[in-house]
Amino acid sequence: MTNLQIGLAAIGGAVVLAVLLYNRWSTQRNLPLRSQGGPELEPGLDGVPFHDPLPQQGRVEPSMDDFETLVPQGQAGTSLVARSQLDPLIDVLVTLVPDHPVAGEAVLAAMPRSRRIGSKPFAVEAYHSDSASWELPRPGRQYQSLQAGVQLANRAGALNEIEFSEFVNKTQLLADQLAAHVDFPDMMAEVARARELDQFASEHDAQMSFKIRATRAAWSPGYIVQQAERAGFLPGAIPGRMVLPAQDTASGPLAVLQFEIRAALAEDPNQSALLEFDLLFDVSKSLRSENPYARLREAAQTLETVMEGRLTDERGVPLDAQVLDQVGTELEALYDQLDSRDLAAGSLLARRLFS
Repeated sequence: MTNLQIGLAAIGGAVVLAVLLYNRWSTQRNLPLRSQGGPELEPGLDGVPFHDPLPQQGRVEPSMDDFETLVPQGQAGTSLVARSQLDPLIDVLVTLVPDHPVAGEAVLAAMPRSRRIGSKPFAVEAYHSDSASWELPRPGRQYQSLQAGVQLANRAGALNEIEFSEFVNKTQLLADQLAAHVDFPDMMAEVARARELDQFASEHDAQMSFKIRATRAAWSPGYIVQQAERAGFLPGAIPGRMVLPAQDTASGPLAVLQFEIRAALAEDPNQSALLEFDLLFDVSKSLRSENPYARLREAAQTLETVMEGRLTDERGVPLDAQVLDQVGTELEALYDQLDSRDLAAGSLLARRLFS
């Protein structure tokens, strides 16, 4: 073999090696980023029971209902306390006066099975003289007065005439069983009040959905979870969802991070490649004092930087600092309007109305 042949063979070998190294580097570069320092994380698979009614295939669309169903692990049940809820501001209220004091056991036995009227919550409360307050009926107590109520409006719309009639029938049956007297308000006046409240609510109902989209490599589910935890999120009870907790542990989450449920439940999460995830924020669900928007914005910008992503709206339009500042200004005005109506964001009444 001549020196020329030897030289050409060496050059050819070097080229082949370079191509192989490039292909390997390119393959590794295009793999989804994975979590570091431990096994791949599988959200929702660490002992928390699943209660997700959504199908386990395809992409899960963002849902604001998560603010009611998702709480950080270890805090389940702390935000929903059995206490007086009925309020004349958002409920039709009627008083039931029994001929004689009735036992809590009798009230509970006479309660309707369904706690809803159409799409509206229905509730019965009893007045406890010792504490001078309304409460859910309890065994072992005597009550001289009760009240029943149906919500005037929620995100399903305003109370209508059919629902009001069902409320009257259900409450009258309860009164008959307890030998109690009850007077009902004028139906048309209450329906008109429901429509006015529904109009206000529809004009002041703010639900936001942002996205963070990958600009370089895709992400594995575990990588998203790892980076989200570093930004302050906690695993939720449903696979593919995490929550940004409030400082007040009795409150619900400030925001929800959500990615494809099918990827979260994959047998080998390392093989799942995600190019985006959602950040959901429901204004009515978080106290103004918690600064939920500022905290979500800070977390989003942190994730955007460390994950080499881009914060966008639902249509994929990038959101710069000027746009985010404008959103914050508009939110402050919205908070003022809710406060003026005694429906402060994060309050029990606001949570009920915007549900």
